[in-house]
Amino acid sequence: MADPYEVQLVATDREVWSGQATLVSFETHDGEVGVMPGHSPMLAMLKDGPILIRQPEGGDLHAAVHTGFAVVDAGKVIILAESAELAEEIDVKQAEDLLAEAQASDEGPGKIAAIARAETRLKVVKR
Repeated sequence: MADPYEVQLVATDREVWSGQATLVSFETHDGEVGVMPGHSPMLAMLKDGPILIRQPEGGDLHAAVHTGFAVVDAGKVIILAESAELAEEIDVKQAEDLLAEAQASDEGPGKIAAIARAETRLKVVKR
């Protein structure tokens, strides 16, 4: 088996997480992608969605990302997101309140983005 990937999960305002992984799964505009050691290089646009990072010593890390890019190359996976948060950082009550507010809003495109963001956060914490 190939060596684990070095993974960086980075938001515009901070490095959210870095470490090693044997699997990184994320959602792109073309569908869900799973990357394991030995994967060919790629660049993908991310959509709002959950991220799964399987660590070599066991245990899965779950996070929510809100748009961005994933780069896979030379034993590294870099997730560059507009915003990202680990599952344990997500306040369920706040996410539920934001979802209700977004659904009640009359804003056009902003409403769609706000709903997607809140639904992604809830999807991550309710795994």
